[in-house]
Amino acid sequence: MTAVGRDALGESAVGAEMHALVERLYPLCRSITGDGVRATLEIVGEYVPLRVHEVPTGTQVLDWTVPQEWNIRDAYIADSAGNRVVDFAASSLHVLGYSVPVSRTMPLAELRDHLHTLPEHPAWVPYRTSYYRPEWGFCLAQETLDALPDGTYEVCVDSTLADGHLTYAEHVVPGQVPDEVIVSCHVCHPSLANDNLAGVAVATFLARALARGTPYYTYRFIYAPGTIGAITWLARNAERIDQVKHGLVLACAGDPGQLTYKRSRRGDAEIDRVLRHVLSASGRPHRITEFTPYGYDERQYCSPGFDLGVGSLSRTPYAGYPEYHTSADNPDFVSPEAMADTLAVCREACAVLDGNRRYVNLSPYGEPQLGRRGLYDSLGGRSDAKQAQLAMLWVLSLSDGEHALLDVAERSGLPFHTVAAAADALRTAGLIKG
Repeated sequence: MTAVGRDALGESAVGAEMHALVERLYPLCRSITGDGVRATLEIVGEYVPLRVHEVPTGTQVLDWTVPQEWNIRDAYIADSAGNRVVDFAASSLHVLGYSVPVSRTMPLAELRDHLHTLPEHPAWVPYRTSYYRPEWGFCLAQETLDALPDGTYEVCVDSTLADGHLTYAEHVVPGQVPDEVIVSCHVCHPSLANDNLAGVAVATFLARALARGTPYYTYRFIYAPGTIGAITWLARNAERIDQVKHGLVLACAGDPGQLTYKRSRRGDAEIDRVLRHVLSASGRPHRITEFTPYGYDERQYCSPGFDLGVGSLSRTPYAGYPEYHTSADNPDFVSPEAMADTLAVCREACAVLDGNRRYVNLSPYGEPQLGRRGLYDSLGGRSDAKQAQLAMLWVLSLSDGEHALLDVAERSGLPFHTVAAAADALRTAGLIKG
């Protein structure tokens, strides 16, 4: 079997494993706090060891305060015969996130003010929340609402809002240097497969892949609730934020759309150049978009006080597909193949980040004799011999201590891995030093 065949089989198996993780996590009721987040992290912890952090309610984190913890046991709307016409047990999306407790009987006309539907997609259930304003409500399909007769309904939300903790977790893959690359995903959405579970799965399997080698950078994986979780992480790590050299937010990583990379606020951070190169060189259909202060947690990491070089990788971006934040974003909507493809791009990007060194030509006066050092002979029989030879010449030409290997790849039009292999050969031969 060819190496390509083995790689395809490996990607297929990993894609299936990631999809199985999504299916396992899908039923859990996650929110920005609570036992659903803990249960999610407990399962992820079976794949990679996690350090779990609990931050008490009331803790000041930058301009925010950690809210009360929300947990829910049951919720339903029942008709006069006791039949549950809307049932939290059937889907965690049926309850407005952070609903305060309620136990009442009321007419349908009054109940309607607390019901959320999607008239344009009458069979789908929307995802809605009310994190910072006390409220209660239910989400249901428009066709379910249309079928409800007038009458009196029993309404129950068996939830608690009490002082507790915000929970997030980290996994660190040690590198050769303490400088860090952060990879961040959000763990606060209930029963949404693409947003957010595909990102959680890709991050987890990227961590496992990196741990099989010895990366140059230290990679820190952050599993945190959206917005408040990233803000909490930044507040608790402000004194060591200079260690973060690059970063990537993963979300919407498993849908059938083409890959989309959103640049950092800087617009020219190294991670921006790396993803542009990887996506372009791969030949994959893709889009590169400019930074906007709306989206996922890249907007926290890129806020002007921190201004980290953090971009965002997704397939179809947030709110860019009809299934976004609805019950149609289920495990059938995401595919093993799409998640495997997203993971492959992440791995390629990490390889470029780790290999993007600067070198100095130790024989800068004229072109050194490569044949005498066996460098040309080492290419004999290779189908890419001409390209590899050209890469050596480009590395020698731009190894002036100012240009990194990504500069060489971009200027020459050669794949980064070819340029990096050429640099390795030249370093071994004593012609360049880093």
